[in-house]
Amino acid sequence: MAVAKTIKSESSSKTMKDGAAAVGLDLSDRKARFHAIDEQAKTIEKGTVPLEAVPLQRWASNIPPTVMAIEAGTHSPWVSRLLTACGHEVIVANPVKVALITKNTNKSDAVDAEYLARLARFDRALLHPIQHRGERAQIDLQMIRTREIMVESRTKLIGHLRGAVKSFGARLPKCATEAFVNKTRKVIPEQLRTALDPVYVQIEHLTTTIAGYDRQIEKTAKDRYPEVERVAQVKGVGTLTGLSFVLVLEDAGRFRRSRSVGAFLGLTSKRDQSGDSDPQRRITKAGDRLMRRLLLQSAHYILGAFGEDCDLRRHGMRIAERGGKRAKKRAAVAVARKLSVLMHRLWVSGQTYEPLRNGKAVELTNAA
Repeated sequence: MAVAKTIKSESSSKTMKDGAAAVGLDLSDRKARFHAIDEQAKTIEKGTVPLEAVPLQRWASNIPPTVMAIEAGTHSPWVSRLLTACGHEVIVANPVKVALITKNTNKSDAVDAEYLARLARFDRALLHPIQHRGERAQIDLQMIRTREIMVESRTKLIGHLRGAVKSFGARLPKCATEAFVNKTRKVIPEQLRTALDPVYVQIEHLTTTIAGYDRQIEKTAKDRYPEVERVAQVKGVGTLTGLSFVLVLEDAGRFRRSRSVGAFLGLTSKRDQSGDSDPQRRITKAGDRLMRRLLLQSAHYILGAFGEDCDLRRHGMRIAERGGKRAKKRAAVAVARKLSVLMHRLWVSGQTYEPLRNGKAVELTNAA
């Protein structure tokens, strides 16, 4: 099997100050390695620049406007905004889909930067560009992500308490998460109090903090994102899910078809078609993990005991009734996918949600 080698390139007598056709930047934690090429694909300059706002801005401002390619990652949102403000066209590559870089057997920062520059120069579609959200949306979304970390931490602490008490032959009563401290603190075995009381203090603090985040999320949605009210019309979709949806998509107009939203959020099946073989695969799980999980939570509510009769519920029930090992899971994923499409449609159209719109249409057709 052939081993991939570093790209060999000729040197040019030009410099970046003379203008570059494309520049690739590989972003590490503390520095960015760059590689610039000219119109003839010859290397004109390469090197490193500190990955900090001031030196990076100084470096970018001394270069005539050009195309710069970076990979999506921790630093890519602020770097892309900074480079754009300096007059450059920035392409943010999806690293998952650029196998030329991720599967290269001779991978290094220098090689990655050169590949990025060459792909940006000759066929930027091969980079599978993504669009970063704005700074305001990133800040507001970070509030939701931080809340999620606290919820996960509280869940782990509660699980630890239940396991610790169980190992001493007792069990803590079932109860709502918010009532856990009041309901269980008094019944833990006496010999465990010294070890477990500090954990209860942490759970209390987390619960108070999460409640504060919830109030802030409600206020943020009301004050800055009126479109949340549109997408959250479906029973089972709360302000948290609605605001997350608006922030993750940010611009509803970026999708020409509402059906594209399901694929964007990783809720469509993978495909491995070859000849007559086209097996059913699991979902891609691309896009935002938290948003996908929130949509699945809403789907489970819609399909659950408290879900109202609606087109989404009927669709999921039909899939669940087919039986099989994974029928219920497939039903939840299908409802989550349809829900994402519906929420986008409600957003762009401004229509009032009708739970049984499709059901009524079918009844009228049958009656006719």
